Amino acid sequence: MSLPPPKAILFDWDNTLVDSWVLIHHAMTATFKAMGQRPWTLEETRQNVRQSARDSFPRLFGERADEATAVFYRTYEADHLAQLRALPGAEEMLAALAAADDLLLGVVSNKRGSLLRLEAAELGWDRYFGPLIGAADATRDKPSPEVVDFALTGTGIAAGPAVWFVGDTDIDILCARNAGCTAILLRAEAPGAGEFDGLPLGGHVADCAAFAEITLQALAQGPAQSP
Repeated sequence: MSLPPPKAILFDWDNTLVDSWVLIHHAMTATFKAMGQRPWTLEETRQNVRQSARDSFPRLFGERADEATAVFYRTYEADHLAQLRALPGAEEMLAALAAADDLLLGVVSNKRGSLLRLEAAELGWDRYFGPLIGAADATRDKPSPEVVDFALTGTGIAAGPAVWFVGDTDIDILCARNAGCTAILLRAEAPGAGEFDGLPLGGHVADCAAFAEITLQALAQGPAQSP
């Protein structure tokens, strides 16, 4: 694949860098039960969890959205640090990319910002990142371009093709499109038929090692041009 050399790479967090579907599913199950609704299966959770709680819970739980949000986060916070697991090769990938000259690494997640930063610190990964931006840190969450602009504030880097946005779901690719960034799909599964219809995808890589390889290759092409 041919990619513009990056000035910055903004990663999604859950299931892009850390394995958290089981944790999220457990918290969603507790929330649905507390609201008297049928819990999703794990596969339904994987298919449906995209937006932040502040964007999705009013649709799911109506007037009880605030109550549902409290249940979800209370359940999630109970053991998320103990259950936190890095995806294979993520640590090595981040270390290799952090060593590159003039490359900003950051995270833009729809996980609550305080929890995101706790998890990054628990893994010792906060040293790799500049911005660590989660839900409710910016005025709007993914897929709004505002969250990308917020993440890049003060870095001297503007959103554009030289900013790679890396994630595992359609909301990450949509956020990249909305912000004018280069979208990279990072997950084992190749894009499904029609999954990203109408959304420009810069490329797909199956794992963190492959992503590190294509990034270092792109950086070797020379400095990114100013947008």
